[in-house]
Amino acid sequence: MAVLGIGVILPGVTVQHRQRLDLRQAARHAEDAGLDGVWHGDHLATGAPALDVTVALATAAAATSRIRVGASVFVPAIRPLAWAAKQIAGLRHVCDERLVLGVGSGGGPGQWAAAGVPYGERGPRTDTALELLPRLLAGERVRLPGEPGEPHVQLAPAVPMPPVWVGNASPAAIRRAARFGDGWFPSLIGVRQVAEGAARLAELAAAHDRPVPRIAVGATGAVGKEADLPGRADIAAGIAGAYGRPVEEVMDLPLTGEPARVADRLAAYADAGVRDVVVGVAGGDWREQCDRLAEARALLQ
Repeated sequence: MAVLGIGVILPGVTVQHRQRLDLRQAARHAEDAGLDGVWHGDHLATGAPALDVTVALATAAAATSRIRVGASVFVPAIRPLAWAAKQIAGLRHVCDERLVLGVGSGGGPGQWAAAGVPYGERGPRTDTALELLPRLLAGERVRLPGEPGEPHVQLAPAVPMPPVWVGNASPAAIRRAARFGDGWFPSLIGVRQVAEGAARLAELAAAHDRPVPRIAVGATGAVGKEADLPGRADIAAGIAGAYGRPVEEVMDLPLTGEPARVADRLAAYADAGVRDVVVGVAGGDWREQCDRLAEARALLQ
């Protein structure tokens, strides 16, 4: 079994306030626990309090020295492309080689309406972003879509393009990952679906004469004694409600139980070709959850 990297989603604003935990403390705790990455989502207008992803990740990077810093996931297509490139370039500059850029086209119609971007344009705009971002970050002079004349947009300082992990499990996302991505980064999917997606990903990557992208999976759970934490059924009900999926379809997705049990679940993902798992904490003390995830990680070595 390949070594599996384990990352954790940084605590949201509500959890930070409730548990007296700021982002600097959280990032340092995850690093000291031995985890491999800290991650933060990109939420414009969800109704819940959320920090800007670039601010959160820059804070986490400044407070740590080793751990990977990742966007889970950045949505470039809700921004003017040059502005998205400038934000990514700034993150790459302060995070150096630790930055991983998860990229997606989700967030629901409300987020796109808040950004003033038609929801139906999310796919083409994401493809355009993935095609042009490497050139923009490299400091090339680029003509943006719909602009006549000679290329005129040139950003500085130039930085290397960070690894791009394309989010979502949809057929379109797998095609996008095979064409543009260094990784495929679906969330809340089972082992069988990962294996099926991996086979399709390899086929499409070969057609583009590209290396097969790395596979990472986003997960959620609460590790420890189930009497003290939200159980699998409760977490599954939350997933079903949030994403409009049948409860029975998602019942096996939460990572719950003692670290040894969670390690077995993670090992099954690794056997299906997964190289990284990024876990959102679904309950309990965030710091303790990092420690328990680190225990599960140690059992995989």
